[in-house]
Amino acid sequence: MGVTSKIAPSMLSSDFANLASEAHRMLNYGADWLHMDIMDGHFVGNLTIGAPVIESLRKHTKAYLDCHLMVTNPLDYVEPFGKAGASGFTFHIETSKDNWKELIENIKSHGMRPGVAIKPGTSVEEVYPLVEAETPVEMVLVMTVEPGFGGQKFMPETVYDTLLIFWLISPSFSNQVRILRKKYPALDIEVDGGLGPSTIDMAALAGANCIVAGSSVFGAPEPAQVISLLRNSVEKAQLTY
Repeated sequence: MGVTSKIAPSMLSSDFANLASEAHRMLNYGADWLHMDIMDGHFVGNLTIGAPVIESLRKHTKAYLDCHLMVTNPLDYVEPFGKAGASGFTFHIETSKDNWKELIENIKSHGMRPGVAIKPGTSVEEVYPLVEAETPVEMVLVMTVEPGFGGQKFMPETVYDTLLIFWLISPSFSNQVRILRKKYPALDIEVDGGLGPSTIDMAALAGANCIVAGSSVFGAPEPAQVISLLRNSVEKAQLTY
């Protein structure tokens, strides 16, 4: 395969009053990345954190800060997030159809890893040019729920067809994650939204290797066990590809 499992607890579900200690807690439990949800109150209705919070957290950890920009004008955020210490900068294709080349180049020039996200209703074909560009994105994030709030329920049609039996019979009943994995075997494919013990197998079998999980980790009695379960599911699924 060429891709490794990466479990990224969503800090949106953490105790923001103790963000540094929450970050350390997740890393001690086995997390690979820390997923940071940046929402502008415009592209999505909610308003969360900005570059100052990333800068503050960076002072307390060397962890990979996986920043998901749910914003209308991502180009405006590149420089401040680069200076703040963001590791990855994932923007939405829905807001960047006209300037994604400039955006990717800017992200890389500021020392961050570029990624592109798609909402559940967006055609997966829209990200092909970005993955295949001379300066490509290095990750595709597939939202399994509409972006904007944490704690939402998983939408299986983004990972598996609603009628699973037809998926078993005919591969023409495709989906975002499975299509991406088949087309790009070495690509990091991230899924976000409603992921937990009851839904991870569907995402993993479809081909996702980067797993964002919020309430299912932070709300668990034993978060380390959940992180381990998510990782094991991804690694087991990879043996079937």
